[in-house]
Amino acid sequence: MPASALMNVMIAAARKAGRGLTRDFGEVEQLQVSVKGPGNFVSAADHRAEDVLYRELARARPGYGFLMEERGAIAGSDKTHRWIVDPLDGTTNFLHGIPLFAISIALEREGEIVCGLIYNPILDELYTAERGQGAFVNSRRLRVANRKSLADSLIGVGIPHRGRAGQERFLTECKALMGATSGLRRTGSAAIDLAWVAAGRIDGFLERDLKPWDLAGGTILVREAGGYVTDLAGGHRMFDDGSVVAGNQAIHRALLKTLASAHAGAGQNSVSA
Repeated sequence: MPASALMNVMIAAARKAGRGLTRDFGEVEQLQVSVKGPGNFVSAADHRAEDVLYRELARARPGYGFLMEERGAIAGSDKTHRWIVDPLDGTTNFLHGIPLFAISIALEREGEIVCGLIYNPILDELYTAERGQGAFVNSRRLRVANRKSLADSLIGVGIPHRGRAGQERFLTECKALMGATSGLRRTGSAAIDLAWVAAGRIDGFLERDLKPWDLAGGTILVREAGGYVTDLAGGHRMFDDGSVVAGNQAIHRALLKTLASAHAGAGQNSVSA
């Protein structure tokens, strides 16, 4: 299906920023052997990509506002439209030379996400979705996986790392999921996890403590691929709450139920102890 003029603007911006990230990724692999390490270089690469995206999107739609990882919120003269942008989701992967990272762009119109794009420039996988038009990767139509049982399902998870809260909570949830699923996976990029749910590569995904730019591009992909996306309470406050659970209808429901049971059991054990 031909992309709309708006989606073509997003694609052009993502591909231009992606060329810079690809070049920088080649450099960061060489920096692994340096004493100083590649941390400062990666931060610069992140900012360069965001500069490109901001410049290209603002030039194409000069009145639209922005919500960006580095720049934060930027008001536009058009109060009904806002770009939500993550120039490099999966920074730690990038830092370690792992080719699982992505550019994420979404367009919010009157509070609703109407277009989304996730682009992995190393794998050259371009995921796109527009409301009511379906989801695609490199022009191939996407559908979420059709598995109905968690026992047969592969689930993506986010793992809280050093300095992040919620590690004990995650271990409670992880134990329940390990016992209920075919396996757990951690890519290191929420944008890629959501794209992979849309593509049927993984059957579900859940994570906490995310930002709107981590989620915006991927949520519309999952929905347009026939999936369900909510916060971990089953509501629609992902951007405020920072949590997400995604999958087809059956897997989404089973994940919510499994997590609720895990926490109920943990509470009972705490009382018993």
